[in-house]
Amino acid sequence: MSGQSRPAARGDLVPSAMLGLLGTRGPTSRAEVARALDVSPATVTQVTKDLIARGLVVELDHAPSSGGRPGRLLGLVRSAGGVLGAKVTADHVAIVDVDLDGTMRSSTSYPFDPSAADALDALVHILGSAMDDRSGHLLGIGVGIPGSVDSQASGVVEAPTLGWSDVHVGGILRRTLGVPVLVENDVNALAVAEQLYGSGRDHGSYLVVTIGRGIGCGIVIDGAIYRGASGGAGEIGHIPMTVDGPLCGCGSHGCLEAHVGDDALLRQALERGVVGPRGTSAGLRQAAERGDADAREIYRQAGVLLGRALAGVVHTVDPAVIVLLGEGIDAWRHWEPGFGPSFRGHLMVNKRDIPFVIEPWAEDKWALGAAALVLATPFDATGAAGDQGQLVRERLHAGAGSEPRATRRR
Repeated sequence: MSGQSRPAARGDLVPSAMLGLLGTRGPTSRAEVARALDVSPATVTQVTKDLIARGLVVELDHAPSSGGRPGRLLGLVRSAGGVLGAKVTADHVAIVDVDLDGTMRSSTSYPFDPSAADALDALVHILGSAMDDRSGHLLGIGVGIPGSVDSQASGVVEAPTLGWSDVHVGGILRRTLGVPVLVENDVNALAVAEQLYGSGRDHGSYLVVTIGRGIGCGIVIDGAIYRGASGGAGEIGHIPMTVDGPLCGCGSHGCLEAHVGDDALLRQALERGVVGPRGTSAGLRQAAERGDADAREIYRQAGVLLGRALAGVVHTVDPAVIVLLGEGIDAWRHWEPGFGPSFRGHLMVNKRDIPFVIEPWAEDKWALGAAALVLATPFDATGAAGDQGQLVRERLHAGAGSEPRATRRR
């Protein structure tokens, strides 16, 4: 991320920000750290001594120099702490175990029924098992939810696709698991991951748009997630596109998601005879790959509607770049013939050169995004993570050797 978009680190945030910087950029000189964090070289030197003594940072080989004394590179001791990330879906929970630098140790999936009476107890058990299975110092747990979340710290959830309303996920998990827990909308969590590891590092304002089961959008403005008044910003899947269009899961008619979400595309494929009654999204994509004209037209039309909707979002938010990803991205080459002309054609002339980036997809990216909620707390100068972010930073500074193993209620 550019220095212009990230708030300068101050006070207790400097050590955490240094660790986050080394984790995302790799080995870096002291001078580069000072410039990136907008702090004095003397501050970097002082903080570095403490981090080396704590076993969180190590000095590496000398950096190339154009003149004068070459500097030593600083590297992160990635085993000094780790994070669990969990993505909750309508039928499973995906969990990843991630090191400080974002390296994924493991990825696991557990069956899950969010409609069950004991769903939260089951979620506690799943996360508790993941805690017991991992080794090393755990900084916290990030949880991504397909719905609105009031704040990362409190984690009160409205998730119609899960059947959850006013569910206090964050409070229940942190009380029972005994570690910091950050809860966020799953697409917002992906936007945080882009801030740490993807296109967001180079841009202060950008959109992360997901296509697949639903259509979601994470909005980053001046280096911070825009969440809206109640945590529900970015629900572009419910932009009304047609009058009296198909029924959407939200209860309205003609929403973008009701036209281009997986279920909508599959419905159209069934109507056109592209797939049979038990057909799947994979079957629709395979038909398009084989050259089926109806299958390709379904995707093209979806691209047209998505492009039109995103043009409106661009005019509203003015991002520097759009990142597109999600379960449906494997079929993007069939969306693009409709999307490109529609998107550019609906933009004002001075916006038509905005780039969009297509990123490959893997299921564990959802959970990695959730893990990034915890890993991003070093940059949390705006306080988005609240008291839970502060607890993560305290655990990070305490180190693995000075903190007792977390206990949780059974």
